[in-house]
Amino acid sequence: MKPRIALKSLVGGLCGSLAPIAALVLLAAPAAANDYPTAARADYVFGCMASNGQTQEMLNRCACSIDVIASLLPYERYVEAETVVRMRQVGGEKTVMFRDSAVAKETLAELRRAQAEAEIRCF
Repeated sequence: MKPRIALKSLVGGLCGSLAPIAALVLLAAPAAANDYPTAARADYVFGCMASNGQTQEMLNRCACSIDVIASLLPYERYVEAETVVRMRQVGGEKTVMFRDSAVAKETLAELRRAQAEAEIRCF
C-alpha cells in the first residue's frame, strides 16, 4: 500500500507543478485554425452542403473542408479572398481591380490552393 500512496503523491505533485506550465503553453499556442467565427464556418458548410448534398456524410466532409482551409489560411486572408470572389462576379469598371490586379490574383490563388488541399483531404 505504501508504494501506491507514494506513487500517487508523486504523480499528484508532478501534475500540480506542471499545471501552470501547461496553461502557459495553451495560452501561447497560435489559434490560427480557430480564428474563424462560428458564423463564417457555418456559412461555408451550408453553402458546401447546398452544392454537394444535404446528407450527414456531406456535413462531415464540408466541416472537414473548412477546418482544413482554416488551418492553411488565416481568417483575414479568407475574408479578403472571398471578397475578391464576390467582386469578380459583379460587372462594371469599378470592379476591374478585383479581376486584373496582381494582389487580387494572388489572394484568390491562396484561397484556391487551400480549397484544393481541403478537397484532397476531405472529399
